Amino acid sequence: MLPAEMAGGVSAARAANLEVTGEALSTFVKRVDSALRNLEGSAGDPTRIGAQRIKPSSLNSGSASAFPEAHALYLQYNRVHEELTSLSKTLHLQIEAIGIAVRGAHVGFDNLEEEQRRRFELIQTQLKQIEDARGGKQRTESTVSGGL
Repeated sequence: MLPAEMAGGVSAARAANLEVTGEALSTFVKRVDSALRNLEGSAGDPTRIGAQRIKPSSLNSGSASAFPEAHALYLQYNRVHEELTSLSKTLHLQIEAIGIAVRGAHVGFDNLEEEQRRRFELIQTQLKQIEDARGGKQRTESTVSGGL
C-alpha cells in the first residue's frame, strides 16, 4: 500500500515537479516534429542511406581471391552501411514515437486519435524487431585490456 502522500508511486512534491503546461508540451512537440522533418529531408533519412549501396565489382573487377583487400573493404562498407541504415531508421522511429508520447501526455493517451495509438504501437513493435535482430543487446565500444 502506498502512503497517502504518494500518487501513482511518486510523492506529491515530485509529481508537481513533473507537471508541465500544455504550452510547454506543444512547444516540445513542435521541436520533435521539426527534428523529424529535418531528418526526413537530410542525407540521414533511412531511405536515402539505404540507397547508397556499392557493388562488389566497384572495388574489384576480378574474384575476391585476386584482390582480397578490396573484398574485405567491400564487406566492411556493407557492414557499416547496414548499421547506419538501422541507426537512421531507429532514430526516425524514436523521434516519431516521442512526438506521439508527448501528445499523449498532454491530452491523455486514451484521448489520442485511434490512428496515433496504432502508429505508436506499430513503432514499438518495429523497434523491438530491430533490437531482436541485433541480438537484443546494445552495442558498446570494446575496452582494451592491458596497456597501450
